[in-house]
Amino acid sequence: MKFSSSALSLLFLSSTASGFVVAPTGAGLAAVASKTALFDSRHRQKVESRTAWLEERGGDATASDSPEAGTFTNDGGLEFVRIVNPETGASSEIYLYGGCVTSYTDGAGNDFIAVRPDAKMDGSKPISGGLSHCWPQFGPGEIQQHGFARNVMWSVKEQTDTSVTMVMEPSDYTKEIWDKPFLCTFTVDIEADKLNTKMLVENTGEEAFEFQAALHSYFTVSSMDSLEITGSFAGKEFLNKMVGDEGEMQTEEREAITISEEYDRVYKGVNDPVLKDSGSGKALAVLNEAGWEDTVLWNPYGNEGMGYNNFVCVESVKFDPVSVDGGASWEGIMSLKPSDL
Repeated sequence: MKFSSSALSLLFLSSTASGFVVAPTGAGLAAVASKTALFDSRHRQKVESRTAWLEERGGDATASDSPEAGTFTNDGGLEFVRIVNPETGASSEIYLYGGCVTSYTDGAGNDFIAVRPDAKMDGSKPISGGLSHCWPQFGPGEIQQHGFARNVMWSVKEQTDTSVTMVMEPSDYTKEIWDKPFLCTFTVDIEADKLNTKMLVENTGEEAFEFQAALHSYFTVSSMDSLEITGSFAGKEFLNKMVGDEGEMQTEEREAITISEEYDRVYKGVNDPVLKDSGSGKALAVLNEAGWEDTVLWNPYGNEGMGYNNFVCVESVKFDPVSVDGGASWEGIMSLKPSDL
C-alpha cells in the first residue's frame, strides 16, 4: 500500500510497549490534548474533593485513590459488584450469590459491615455475614430456615459506578420450596456519607400471598465491651428466644443495650437502632425508612469460631407476615449512615 506525501504528513508512527499506534498531529493533536487536560482536571477535582472531605473528618488525606468500581470474581469463584462514590471514595461490595452486601467502607477506610471468619465464600452455603436476605421466611417455619433468597443467584438488572440493581425471580429450585409468582428487586446505591438499600417484592400473579422479610445485618464492632445500641427500646416488649423452647416475652427497661451473653431478641415496633462503638469512636445509624418495622438483636456470645467479639447482628425485620395482593407490591427501605461519636 502506498501513501501520498500529503497523507504521510498527517500521520506518524509512535512505538509503544504493545506495538505501534497512529498518533494525530495538528488539530487532531490539539483535540487529544484538550481531552486529556479535561480528564486530568476532573480527576484533580475528585481527588481534591475527597481530600477535603477526609480532612474535615480527621481522615488520612494521603490515602491511596478509591477502589475501582465494576464487577469482579473472588477466589472462590463468586461474582460481586463494587460500587464507589467518586467524591469520597466510599465503597460497597454486593455479591450476586444471595444478593448479599458484604462491605460498606467510608472514605476514611472504616468498614461497617462484617463477614464472619467461618463464612463460606464459594457458594457452598449462604454467606455468614453482610446484609443477608431472609425471604420469604424469617427463622424456622414451613420452609427452610430463613427462606431461599440468601442461597440463590441474583442477576444484575442495572449497574453504574455508584449503584446496582439485582433481581431474583422464581426458578425450578424456588418453586419446589415456595410456588408463588414473585419478583424481588434489590437496589443498593452509595452516597458520599451514606449507603442506601431498597428491597421491592412484587406479586406478579393474581392471588394474594404472604411472606416475612429481613435483612440479617452483620455489623463490625471493635469489641462487645465497647458497644452499646441505642434507640426506642425502653419500655418495649421483646421476644427473648434464649428462654425456654418457644422463647419468652419480656419488657426492656434499658435505653441503651449492652451485650454480655448470647443474644437472640425480637423487638417489635423498634426500627431506629444506632450502634455506638467507643473502641472505634464511630456510630452507625440504621435508618429504616419504610417496610422494616422491627429489630432483631443477635450475637453468639462466647463463640470464638464465629468471631462473636467483632460483630453484632442488628437486623431490619418485618416480623409479622405481609400479605400482598395480586399485582401489588411491598418495599423495605433501609440506609446506613456512619458518624463520629
